[in-house]
Amino acid sequence: MIIWDDHFHVDPYHGLFLEAVKEFHRAGGTHLVVVYKTAHDYGFPGLKAEDFMKAMDFHIELVGRINKETPVKAYAVVGVHPAEFDYLAREKGLEYAKNEVMRALEYAQKLCLEGKAIGIGEIGRPHYPVPEEIWNASIELMKYGMSLAKEADCAVQLHTESFDEEKFRELGKYVREVGIKPYKVVKHFSPPLVKVAEEVGVFPSIIASRKNIKAAIEQGNRFMMETDYIDDKRRPGAVLGPKTVPKRTKAFLQNGLFTEEDVYKIHMENPEKVYGVEVGE
Repeated sequence: MIIWDDHFHVDPYHGLFLEAVKEFHRAGGTHLVVVYKTAHDYGFPGLKAEDFMKAMDFHIELVGRINKETPVKAYAVVGVHPAEFDYLAREKGLEYAKNEVMRALEYAQKLCLEGKAIGIGEIGRPHYPVPEEIWNASIELMKYGMSLAKEADCAVQLHTESFDEEKFRELGKYVREVGIKPYKVVKHFSPPLVKVAEEVGVFPSIIASRKNIKAAIEQGNRFMMETDYIDDKRRPGAVLGPKTVPKRTKAFLQNGLFTEEDVYKIHMENPEKVYGVEVGE
């Protein structure tokens, strides 16, 4: 059985790194989307485009190690976290920060074109209050990242504030403006609004709590599951643990909340469509 976690972080400095991946595997997990953390987490200052580029290269190396040293198939997603843009704008000014982040996102696109990554992300807007100019610039950068993903025909993973139906429709407007294939736009940390996301065309990646997944599957199987595992020993229990997606999937299948077709769709067909990869057995 293929079991895909759509948003998983690793951190060789502050976390369990390969041990977390092995936990995922022992629980029945097979495929991971390993998402770039931040330049700071990877030991770079995050004050210029080159810092982000070096951090992305480092991230690609970590994903390479997972593929070499564990039985799990891992894929990289690289970008510039919106909190990194916010930090840089406050440190160095808005225009400087925008230019550096745009250069870094162009590098992320290059990594996707070279087949080293399967998506640009996580990009988007801060999940906490920021000045209006930073908010508006974050939207510009999110749209720029989407336009780069459109050119590369790759996926984009979005980090945003808490979402509701209205915000999904707002996102749909940006997607139409940019012209990216809507199903290539993944709303990470999505609420279980499967029907709304389907109407808008974007893809929800839903935090795999029991309540969320139960609410999601009642609306259909057009979603992916994620833990947003942050791999930081300093914050145990933050978001969900590495075993959650495989354990939740198996429990839902055993209890009749998922059919085998649901599992196939959520963990294999949907990721193949969104990311253009062959998951296979």
